[in-house]
Amino acid sequence: MTINITMAVVLAGLYAVGFYLLMQRSLMRVILGIVILGHGANLFLQVAGGPPGEPTFVGTAVLEAMVDPLPQALALTAIVITFALTTFLLALAYRSWALLGHDEVQDDVEDRRIREAELAREEAEEQEEAEPVAGFEAPEAGEEVVR
Repeated sequence: MTINITMAVVLAGLYAVGFYLLMQRSLMRVILGIVILGHGANLFLQVAGGPPGEPTFVGTAVLEAMVDPLPQALALTAIVITFALTTFLLALAYRSWALLGHDEVQDDVEDRRIREAELAREEAEEQEEAEPVAGFEAPEAGEEVVR
């Protein structure tokens, strides 16, 4: 069994758009990204399940013509999980909008403080490397070094 090139392109598009939206600063775009990723996962499970076939009732169809029910069950489970996660994230987004008046994700203050401390440490290390050691003078060009 090979995957249809159209479905591969559609899956790639869904995942690309979903991850792009997930990296945005607006909570609504993040939620839309998660929803699109959920749809991409559902489509992937259906494509992985193979072509349609006979129902999986033993004795009513030939074994080779039966379809595997596992991808369909996983897709239904993924739909329920995506719906629950979307509902939860919408509640969080509404709460954020009610408290702050906008839905933009703010920078974490602690992360910013750690990054500034790291930059200051790197700058101090660069200054130590650039300053000569006290009491030591580097020999000039052509001068012999006496030990």
